[in-house]
Amino acid sequence: MAGLFLTLAAAAAAAAPPASVHHFHDVAISPNGGLIAAIEADDLAQSEGEPHGAVVMRERAGGKVVASYDPCPTCAYADAAWSPDGQALVFVASERKARTASLQVVRAGKLSTLLSFAGLLQAPRWSPDGQTLAVLATDKPRKQTGATQAGAAIVGEIGGPTDEQRVAILPVPADGKLGGPLTFVSPADTFVYEYDWTPDGKAFAVTEAKGDGDNNWWVARLAAVGVDGGFREIANPGVQMKYPRVSPDGKTVAFIGGLHSDFGPTGGDVWTVPFAGGDAIDRTPDYKGNFSSLIWRRGALFATAIFGDNNAVLTLDPASGATKTLFTAPVGMDAGDGRVSISRDGKVVAAAMEDFATAPHIVAGPIEKLHPITHDNDALTAQVAARSITWKSEGFDVQGWLTGPLQPEPGKTYPMVVLVHGGPSSAVQPQYMWKGTTNDLVQHGFYVFQPNPRGSFGQGEAFTRANVKDFGGGDLRDILAGVEAVEKVAPVDDRRLGVYGHSYGGFMTMWTVTHSNRFKAAVAGAGIANWVSYYGQNGIDQWMVPFFGATVYDDASVYDRLSPIRYIKAAKTPTFIYVGERDVECPPAQSLEFHHGLDAVGVPNALVIYAGEGHGIREAEHKADLKARTLAWFDKYLGQP
Repeated sequence: MAGLFLTLAAAAAAAAPPASVHHFHDVAISPNGGLIAAIEADDLAQSEGEPHGAVVMRERAGGKVVASYDPCPTCAYADAAWSPDGQALVFVASERKARTASLQVVRAGKLSTLLSFAGLLQAPRWSPDGQTLAVLATDKPRKQTGATQAGAAIVGEIGGPTDEQRVAILPVPADGKLGGPLTFVSPADTFVYEYDWTPDGKAFAVTEAKGDGDNNWWVARLAAVGVDGGFREIANPGVQMKYPRVSPDGKTVAFIGGLHSDFGPTGGDVWTVPFAGGDAIDRTPDYKGNFSSLIWRRGALFATAIFGDNNAVLTLDPASGATKTLFTAPVGMDAGDGRVSISRDGKVVAAAMEDFATAPHIVAGPIEKLHPITHDNDALTAQVAARSITWKSEGFDVQGWLTGPLQPEPGKTYPMVVLVHGGPSSAVQPQYMWKGTTNDLVQHGFYVFQPNPRGSFGQGEAFTRANVKDFGGGDLRDILAGVEAVEKVAPVDDRRLGVYGHSYGGFMTMWTVTHSNRFKAAVAGAGIANWVSYYGQNGIDQWMVPFFGATVYDDASVYDRLSPIRYIKAAKTPTFIYVGERDVECPPAQSLEFHHGLDAVGVPNALVIYAGEGHGIREAEHKADLKARTLAWFDKYLGQP
């Protein structure tokens, strides 16, 4: 097994926890590579709420702040995008609770409101000539876009109209004043997930589906939408698609295709298809990693990929699939329109970067010579020690992350919590540990092991597909083998193991406690107890067919076989269960069913349903309550560390 420690000097162990951390997201480099825009915010240690940010412009060389914009103290900002000539920057300002939004434009240092909209806006993109903006718009929405958001109340007649997210365009006045009204160009009965302009500015390549947008991304098609309202299908490749990108000559659309369980996390192969229509071809079927974003620039198709415990930036030949790796490191990186933002000529890039020991910062420069240009967090030190663990499991190479105290006490053994990620199509990525579940557990005295078992990204598409019709089978064996690997290199007390997961991780927790007595305490967040009943309860049943092979109405046996509730009599592990009241992805009925089953067989358990919450627990008071309950549960059954 291989290990990589990401820890700072021993002196850091005595450092006080940060009072705040400066965060960067939606990083966007200007076309000529001279400026960088980002949404920046100070996240306070004592606050569980979302920090309010500002749009900050910096010089790429040196990171000097040029300007900062914060036009709406109650808004969240997102999706900063430069005009083709680099003379203007647009971004979205959203009032989440009111579900209203505006487009803000900065030109010649002056900020103006281009559009105010009674609905949701996202992903503004300039036309190639810079005279028009396109945006994804939802008029008078019932809820925030996405299945992870809290669902609309299930009352009254069920099955009415659903939200429609459509491509809309508006002219951009040269003086930066209020623009004209939005003109919707994609069909009213079609939900558009992502889009890209064609280089002639006459059309878009879009991923779209009819009907409920929360549910139908898994059966989305690739289509062309004209600025005149024309519509035609390009391809229906039968894989989930992310990052549709039109080539500079307008002849080809590249996209990432794979087996995805959620719209957000991305990993798969690179596919191409003629924009005119035709067969979609997987160009990278044997790549031993998973591509996570695509950016087409003059003369090259750039991509990012998750490769084992590393993130990589590379170029890819869209005809042969041949790749050339330009950068790779065990870091987390992110930008506004992918994992990195790249200048028009492809020579300089920018991204937000961090790892378990290093706080977030913006890096920029030629890809081979990236260097930090921000220093807001330079004084912050590592709060945990982190190590990449790799092991073999039934012929697979498997990887995970172990985090623990900076300086373990000699001779002492520690309890450990295995934290299983959601998805299952996802992967744990390096991020600075100073706040959140993992850090809370480590600072409380636990080791935390976060495995990326089969079904995860990082080892290639075959590995991601290896849990099809086998949820809880091979992936649990991978996790248990990972625990054995950890115990060979870390002072972990095998008699004090806990398991914790949310979403698919919540299912895995329910499955684990009905298939193993290895763990002495469990926390199951937004889990799934019964795949048969879940099929009819959740708002996203389309995701299940690729994983189970058929609908539950065509083949209930596989759904039943993989349901933790069928094995409830084997459960003995005390389990704390929680879920959001309006969870569309994993409805609270699933947690109620598991709670009822544990009660029936006499296993200690507790269930909390958080009012008004969706798939993620977002409200500050709820997050604080969940943290306190989780730590108390593990303390009770694993003993005080």
